[in-house]
Amino acid sequence: MPLAFLIFVGFVVAFDLMLRKTRYGRMVYAVGGSAEGARRAGINVDLIRISVFGLASMLAAAGGVLMVSRSFSASLDTAAGEELMMAIAAAVIGGTSLFGGRGNAYSALLGGLVLGAITSGLYLIQMDSSVRFMITAMVLLIAVTLDAMSRRSRKTHARG
Repeated sequence: MPLAFLIFVGFVVAFDLMLRKTRYGRMVYAVGGSAEGARRAGINVDLIRISVFGLASMLAAAGGVLMVSRSFSASLDTAAGEELMMAIAAAVIGGTSLFGGRGNAYSALLGGLVLGAITSGLYLIQMDSSVRFMITAMVLLIAVTLDAMSRRSRKTHARG
C-alpha cells in the first residue's frame, strides 16, 4: 500500500473528526449551506471562508509534494490539468454537493476510490486518454445531475 494513500486516509480521518466534532466544523457547514443565514446566526463568514481557502491551499500544496515525490521530479507538465478535474469529480461522485452545505470527508475518499477503479479499468482495457476523459466526464455529469435533482426534490418537499 503506498505511503501517499495512507497519508491521504490520515487526512480524511482528521478532517472528518474536525468537521463533525468541533464548533469550527459546524460553522463551515453553516457557511456552506447559507452564508446569509450563518451571518445572521453570528458567524464571521469572511473569517471562515478565508480559513477554509487557507486549508484548501495547504492541502493542495501537500498533494503537489506527494505527487512530485512519486516521480522524484517536477516540470511544467507535471499537473497538466487532469488532476483538478479528477479531484472535483471524486468529491462530487462521492456525494458532496456542488451547491454547498452537504457532504463529508469520507465522501471524497469514496469518490476517489470509485474514480480510481474506473480509471484503472480503462487503463487495463487500454482506452485512449480522450475516451477516458469522456467516460469520466459522463460519470461526473450523472453525479451532478443526480445532485441537482435531489436538491430540487428537497426544495419542493420543504426539506432544505
